[in-house]
Amino acid sequence: MNLIIFSEKDVIANSASTVRIQLGGRQLDHLLSVHKAEPNSVLRVGQLNGKLGQGRVVSINEQAAILDVTLHQAPPTPLPLTLVLALPRPKMMRRIINSISMLGVKDLYLIHSYRVDKSYWSTPFLQPEALHEQLLLGLEQSIDTQLPNIHLRKRFKPFVEDELPLLCSNKRALVAHPYDAQPCPPSSLEESILAIGPEGGFIPYEIDKLQEAGMQTIEIGQRILRVETAVTALLSRLFPVI
Repeated sequence: MNLIIFSEKDVIANSASTVRIQLGGRQLDHLLSVHKAEPNSVLRVGQLNGKLGQGRVVSINEQAAILDVTLHQAPPTPLPLTLVLALPRPKMMRRIINSISMLGVKDLYLIHSYRVDKSYWSTPFLQPEALHEQLLLGLEQSIDTQLPNIHLRKRFKPFVEDELPLLCSNKRALVAHPYDAQPCPPSSLEESILAIGPEGGFIPYEIDKLQEAGMQTIEIGQRILRVETAVTALLSRLFPVI
């Protein structure tokens, strides 16, 4: 945990220059066991969907930590990317969501495709609380406060026909595909949308529909990568800073 993130529910008092917060649970455990925090310790703090700053520990015990916080720094610039990702296998879900949050993606569409088992949509990892936990862990690691938006789309065809063309409009629109594809374009801060398929990739019908929506197929080499590796590799190739 490189950043202590608080939300409005943690605020117990406000003044002109500081915010007083009270923390418990996982964050308190981390403050006690890892930071070895004590009164007057100064920690890096951020407000969820707000600014970064510092927090001075007023008091701390096994029940709660009280901090006085000053906020003065903007969070890192988000990646100019909308990521469209075929729903991963449940056991990979948490790692991928965590990584996406760390890498600065702020808009994620999880979609169905032919090679996505329908049972994946029933995983408890898709519950709002589980998604929020992994997003928050990614933000804490990367010292960011801006919570990504996750959109669930359980039907492929309505999504690519009704929503995707508008999402692709005026963007660098790409779909990762290892066959009959153009080389990955140079890194750029151009507003982009990127689609990544499931293990085994998108089927030809799906590639055709994605192309009809305005996407261009690209590849990053001869190797076939797992989804979680492909996400990191593609983002590091497409953008000059992460």
